[in-house]
Amino acid sequence: MSSLDPSVAVNLSPLSGTTGIADSVGAGLAGLDPDGKVVKSATRTPELHTKSEPHLSNLLRGGAFIAIHIVALVGVFMVGFSWAALAVCVALYAVRMFAITGGYHRYFSHRSYQTSRTFQFILAALGASSAQKGPIWWASHHRHHHQYSDTPDDIHSPGVQGIWHAHVGWILSPMYTESRPELVRDLLKFPEIVWLEKYNLVPPVILAVLVFGFGALCNAYFPSWGTNATQMLMWGFFLSTTLLYHGTFLVNSAAHLIGNKRFKTDDDSRNSLLIALFTLGEGWHNNHHRYPGAERQGMYWYELDISHYVLKVLSFFGIVWDLRTHPERLYEEAEAGIK
Repeated sequence: MSSLDPSVAVNLSPLSGTTGIADSVGAGLAGLDPDGKVVKSATRTPELHTKSEPHLSNLLRGGAFIAIHIVALVGVFMVGFSWAALAVCVALYAVRMFAITGGYHRYFSHRSYQTSRTFQFILAALGASSAQKGPIWWASHHRHHHQYSDTPDDIHSPGVQGIWHAHVGWILSPMYTESRPELVRDLLKFPEIVWLEKYNLVPPVILAVLVFGFGALCNAYFPSWGTNATQMLMWGFFLSTTLLYHGTFLVNSAAHLIGNKRFKTDDDSRNSLLIALFTLGEGWHNNHHRYPGAERQGMYWYELDISHYVLKVLSFFGIVWDLRTHPERLYEEAEAGIK
């Protein structure tokens, strides 16, 4: 099955300016129950690859993934340091981490708020620039994870398959090269998202070129900044992307091992401030697994959730709206100390 099997694609004709999330939540086999949890399919979702030998595209992607790490770790020592390069590294980490947490995760995977079709595409393009494939692949596997979290069918459970597999091994596995289109029928309605999924390497390549060009401009017009094109590329793209990989992967691995459980869930999800700091708020993972449909993952003011703050600001300007919240009964459950 290809990642965009036409047999499951629905209505690729032009749509209205808004995404109509309220009407599309739960489309396909993975619906949402009143708590926003992904409803398990009537039958087990089969793995998309059963052969042991990886195909060529997976070998190429796996090689590129490893190469990015090597270039980042070796390159930054070869090109030296500058505050300008570090600033771009941090900035691109933060912007793209928001695109992953606020876009790929809270929007495309869980539909926890609404936005325009234009901003939907911007979120998708920024997320794709992280080199973590397209929103259809990302969301489909994440929805599958919520269906089978910390069971033998989970694609990245540290308690079942081990820390290495949960953190990075599953990314390199040929078992998960393709998306699960039957779980994301709601996303397949948008031809521009389908296009971006097919050409998901375009955004990271464009970003790398832009970062390289920015470094060249800095060297030409602001030589006192002490940077150049190659240095900016190593720090701003390769190192930033590598750090972004592992910031994202922490949620799959460490957030099911480290921290405390506020709610009794049928998985090992935990709440961790440390992970929340690296992931702009995704560390409140037990909160999230208890009520995945909420846009906000930190339930209280002291639970840092930068992605939520950004989305809240965007809502003031009408860029996003209908941010789904935790129901009052969940706060009562938390305060009663139900474990």
